[in-house]
This record gives sequence, structure tokens and C-alpha cells, in this order.
Amino acid sequence: MRILLINPNTSRATTEQMAAIATSVAPADVDVVGVTAPRGVKMILTGDELAAAEEAVVEIGIAEAAGVDGIIIGAFGDPGLAALRERVAVPVVGIAEAAILDAASTGRPFGVATTTPALVDFIAERVRELGVAALYTGIRLTRGDPMELVADPPLLIDALAEAVREAIDKDGAEAVIIGGGPLGQAAIALAPRFTTPIIAPIPAAMRRLLSRLN
Repeated sequence: MRILLINPNTSRATTEQMAAIATSVAPADVDVVGVTAPRGVKMILTGDELAAAEEAVVEIGIAEAAGVDGIIIGAFGDPGLAALRERVAVPVVGIAEAAILDAASTGRPFGVATTTPALVDFIAERVRELGVAALYTGIRLTRGDPMELVADPPLLIDALAEAVREAIDKDGAEAVIIGGGPLGQAAIALAPRFTTPIIAPIPAAMRRLLSRLN
């Protein structure tokens, strides 16, 4: 089985990181192939950048669909998801969609911890689109510049841990999603720090896609 993971930003390092995470939670007979957007930004920080990424995502998906069994879109806004689903025959899953539905699956209140203040409204809208707004406790943001945080993994993990604690202690979240493809390693590192479930979007997307293929 061959899975395509599309990175809607231009960072090849992020693509490699996300593909490695997806591979780590996949069966041995699943091959994950990461493809990086040929244009755009190194990290999607705004709604305009999220919208601009849609075209590249759809182009990559259409070009690669014949050679794969399923596709994961690796940005926490699912750019191009609906359009790509209309254009290809294989299942397509977004990491935001998968993480949100995973977090809401038992009816528990859930929140999001992330680094991108300009995407707060877009994430909330994604929750509404998926029909689980009644369970949503909101977003808690890290302090500091998102690009600087991502460039310093220990600092990123500590900053996200503080946001997770706020989501749990102040908002009443009983599960917290780490909202972002480039935050994938941090999401995995944070899980052992909390008894509250920490939802890592890339593993959630892989699980959801495999459930549709099996």
C-alpha cells in the first residue's frame, strides 16, 4: 500500500518529519511518500496563506493519485481537501479533520493548542464544519513568534505544554489537539507529560485513512 502525504508548505524538512511520523504509526507494508509544495511559504501562518496553498495541494494530488492508495493533506486547515476529493478516486484525509473527529469521538470536550494566532477563526470554522462545535472549548496559543518556536524544538515543546495546561485547567478540555503539521514531533513528545489525551494530527490522519482503506 502506498500513501501520499502532501505538505502544503515549502519546507522539505517538515515534509520529511511528517512522513516519518506517518510511517511510524503505519503497518510495515505501507509506504508513505511525502511531497512538498513547489511554491508558497515555509510555514502557513495566515488565512491568505492557507487559501493560497489549495492550488498546489490539488495539483500534487491529481498528479500523484494514480500511483497511490490514499492521500493525507498535512496542514492544519485542510487546504484543498474538498476540491481534491472531487477530483481523485482515492480517499483523501486532512490532518485537522482527522484530529478534530478523533478528539470528539467519545463526546468529550476538546481544545486546540497551537502557535498561529491568525488561524484561530479558521480552525474554529473547521470545527463547525465538522459538526462538533458543541464540544469545542477553544484555542490556546503559545507565546512568541511561531517561526522561532518551530526552529527551537525544546522551546516549542515547553510553549505548547503551557498552552495545553491552559486548555485543560482554564477551558475544561478533556482532550487537546496540537494544531499544526510542523508541530508533529512536539505533539508526540507532549503526550507523556499529561494524563489528558494529547491528539497528534498526523497519526490521527493515518489511522483515519487506513480505516477507510481496510
